[in-house]
Amino acid sequence: MNLIQFLDSNGQRAVGVVEGASARRLNDATSVYDLAISAFQTDTGLGALVKKMGLGDTIDRDLILAEGRMLAPIDHPDPAHLYLTGTGLTHLGSASTRDAMHTANTGSSEAGLTDTMKMFRMGLENGKPADGEKGVQPEWFYKGNGYSIIAPGHPIPSPAFALDAGEEPEIAGIYVIDQHGQPRRLGFAIANEFSDHVTERVNYLYLAHSKLRACSFGPEMRVGDLPAHIEGTSKIVRNGETIWEKPFLSGEDNMSHTIANLEYHHFKYDLFRTPGDVHVHMFGTATLSFADGISTKPGDVFEIEESQFGAALRNPIRIDQETPVTVGNIY
Repeated sequence: MNLIQFLDSNGQRAVGVVEGASARRLNDATSVYDLAISAFQTDTGLGALVKKMGLGDTIDRDLILAEGRMLAPIDHPDPAHLYLTGTGLTHLGSASTRDAMHTANTGSSEAGLTDTMKMFRMGLENGKPADGEKGVQPEWFYKGNGYSIIAPGHPIPSPAFALDAGEEPEIAGIYVIDQHGQPRRLGFAIANEFSDHVTERVNYLYLAHSKLRACSFGPEMRVGDLPAHIEGTSKIVRNGETIWEKPFLSGEDNMSHTIANLEYHHFKYDLFRTPGDVHVHMFGTATLSFADGISTKPGDVFEIEESQFGAALRNPIRIDQETPVTVGNIY
C-alpha cells in the first residue's frame, strides 16, 4: 500500500491510497501527518486505520501529477517542525566519486587515504552490527526544513550563488515522533537529494554548504519495510531528449550500513525526538550524473523511478535570481 497527498479538483487537500494500478481517495482524510497522529493516539497501525476509514472515489494519479496537484507524501502544519536530513557514504561504491573529487584537490592524504575513504571503510567494517550492538556512525548532514520541500512535478530551485545543480537519487525514510518521544517510521519514498557537487569539490568541508538546497520526494510513500534490493533508474531529460540515464541501487543488499544503524545514529540525539516533529531522512546513493561529467541546465528534468515505489518522481530545474541579503541591527 502506498499513500499520496494531493489537491482535488476543487483545490482541497486529500489523501489517496494506491495499490497497483488502482488509486482511490481515503475517506475523511486530508493529511498523512494527521493519520499518523491518529494512529499513535489509538495505538493502530496505518494499514488498519486506512481500512477502518474506508476508500471512496477512484482517482487518476497520473492526471493529478500532470496537472501539478500532487503534494509531497507527508508535510507538517508548521513546516519548521519538519527536518530534512541525510547520510552519505552508505552504499557500496558510493565513495568513488567523492574520493575522486577530494583527492583531486588535496592529493593523497598522509595515511594514503582521503577522509572519504576512511569513513567509507568504517562503514564497511562496522555499518552492519549484530542485533543489540551499536555500529559505526555515518557521515550526516542537514538539508533544511519543510520550507525546502518541492512537490513532485514542480521546479526545484537552485540558488543564484550555486555552482552546480545536480540530482542524487535516493530512498528517504519518513518518520513522525510520537507523544512519548519515540520515532515511528511510516514508510519510505523515492527522493531527489538535490546538491551542489561543484561547491563540495572545492573542499570537502564545504559539504554542509552543498547540501543546503531544496529537494523533492515522493510522489508516493510506500508503507512498510524497505525492500532489501532496490534497482531503479535515474535520468536527465533536456528538451524532450534523454541526455543521461543510469540505474541506481539501494536497499540493504547494496548498502554498507543497515537502515537500523542509520536510524539509531540520527535519532540518538534528543533534539530529534521532539513529539510531533516529522523527519524525512535520506539514506544516500552511489549514482549521480555529476560523476559522468554532466552539467545540468535550467529546464532540465530529473526523472527518478523504481517500480516498487509507484509513480516516477519528476522535477525540472529552475535557477533563482540573486536575493540581496542585508544584516541590520536593532541595538
